[in-house]
Amino acid sequence: MIRSVSGSNIGTLRNYHEAIGIFGASSSQEVFGSSSSSSTGAIAGRFARLLAAPVIALAHYRTRKPHKHFFDIPEVDLRRFKRFSLGELQVASDNFSNKNIIGRDGFGKVYKGHLADGSLVAIKRLKEERTHGEEQYFQTTIEIASMAVHRNIIRLRGFCMTPTERVLVYPYMFNGSVASCLRERPESQPPLDWPKRKRIALGSARGLAYLHDHCDPKIIHRDVKAANIFLDEDFEAFIGDFGLAKLMDHKDTHVNATVCGTLGHIAPEYLSTGNCSEKTDVFCYGVMLLEIITGQRAFELVRLAYDDDVKLLDWVKGLLKEKKLETLVDPDLRGNDIDEEVEQLIQLALLCTQCSPTERPRMSEVVRMFEGDGLAERWEEYWQEEFNHSYQPNTDWIIFD
Repeated sequence: MIRSVSGSNIGTLRNYHEAIGIFGASSSQEVFGSSSSSSTGAIAGRFARLLAAPVIALAHYRTRKPHKHFFDIPEVDLRRFKRFSLGELQVASDNFSNKNIIGRDGFGKVYKGHLADGSLVAIKRLKEERTHGEEQYFQTTIEIASMAVHRNIIRLRGFCMTPTERVLVYPYMFNGSVASCLRERPESQPPLDWPKRKRIALGSARGLAYLHDHCDPKIIHRDVKAANIFLDEDFEAFIGDFGLAKLMDHKDTHVNATVCGTLGHIAPEYLSTGNCSEKTDVFCYGVMLLEIITGQRAFELVRLAYDDDVKLLDWVKGLLKEKKLETLVDPDLRGNDIDEEVEQLIQLALLCTQCSPTERPRMSEVVRMFEGDGLAERWEEYWQEEFNHSYQPNTDWIIFD
């Protein structure tokens, strides 16, 4: 039987705990025999082959048989979420029709769905390839949903798990994502006004502060951006898409992880060392504030045509140094009497995106600064250190049309 096993199957076997003893350095000699011609060695070799046969068969079976249950996190209670049948979700989405697609990312497509009870849902169907990345995304999403319950965190309604499908079901967000409202809205839809943008920024800050300070272990999102903040019919903000999130003990300063996220949002220390922490999320949040203010993407090659920086943060800092920010604010906001409030939000964004993570505020501090506590003092200190001259508010550093 051993001679009939292909090289690919043997390679697969190395991933199973049952095969460790057979393919370990010390055991290969036992399996295939040594140069000794002793009868003891021959008997040992035959005995090892007998033991190996069922293990090989089991491993081969596992590679062919889809896993129905793969959750390895005992704390996750799947009974907290509705388990949808694939048929229910096929009916709800008109068999995952392209006309019902409302979003997509690297892990799959999102469909608008109508359940039998009349409710609207967003159905995220993960890619069919079923790679380790998709499995991890699915499992992490459900794990985080079982831990984090907050008015500014999107709620998971349920899931579908079959031998061939992984699907997540969320409440339908009537106003899509912040990114879609900023950059993809139809002509008939009015732009986001300033009060809505402020409420979105504050709601997102509160949600992140909850993840960092009130969850145990703390939750690091790792991909905070306008595309992952969703808006209900009242334009309340909900942080979503937790498939890349990491858990971190409160006693730890960081967790090492494979670098992931979105260009323009990734904190410098995370990019260079792979160490992420709650301050990584703070950096992402600061870039998202600039998205909200400017309406632009965090990374935009089009800016090269104007000899500008491709990264939104660098572009904003360049305009700040030149004391010309009239082109920074989203054209949809210009002409409104909001100069001082926009200035304060720009200050907050730059405090959150400082190169050193220790210099960035915590999200709980960001919430307090939103409420008028400590922003002016923190900004003056930053301004003097970053630009080496005294700060004079409003007119000295910001110019609006």
